[in-house]
Amino acid sequence: MPTSAPPGNRFDRRRAKTRGALVHAARQILAESGDTSASIQVIAERADVGFGSFYNHFQSKTELFDAAVVDALEEFGRTFDESLTGIGDPAELVAAGFRLSARLTTSHPELMQVLRHCGLSHIHSENGLAARALRDLQAGITSGRFTAVDPTVALTALGGTLLSLVELRFARPDLDGDEASSNLAEMVLRMLGVPPDEAREVARRPLPDLASPVA
Repeated sequence: MPTSAPPGNRFDRRRAKTRGALVHAARQILAESGDTSASIQVIAERADVGFGSFYNHFQSKTELFDAAVVDALEEFGRTFDESLTGIGDPAELVAAGFRLSARLTTSHPELMQVLRHCGLSHIHSENGLAARALRDLQAGITSGRFTAVDPTVALTALGGTLLSLVELRFARPDLDGDEASSNLAEMVLRMLGVPPDEAREVARRPLPDLASPVA
């Protein structure tokens, strides 16, 4: 998924296309199992590129799989940015994030499987979803909307809870995802210091339409 302007010449465009194919193949593997033991040959075949092309872009499988996770989390974050534009209340942003995540497990399962398998190790990443969540937490703490706590500690609690919600949605697809995510969002808001009655109301406000991740 591009995060900058397209390359300007044919060689650069071809190079970017090959790198993108490798990252996409790695994302598929992570979504299917979370297993990073696949050989470079298997990854290259899935990406439909030559074996030697791998080392033109990555020094190791670890570097590739890290890039694949960052790519997925950045897509996740951009989707939220587009969906939640115009919401200024940090409490509503946090609640809507949980509720939209539950819906993404159905509409974009590959993306959410990557989060499920690899998100814990990126809870404190400096980009992607973590950076955006930390921004919203800091805004809520600064404004007095949330209890004054260490934002990093709050991010740890939110990240772990979100990953548990994603795990629940895949483990129990029979549950009402909207109801489960609203209940969990209410609990998180109360944990952050929002009064109980208000937390319940905020966690059940109408959700905006879910933006499609940019391919």
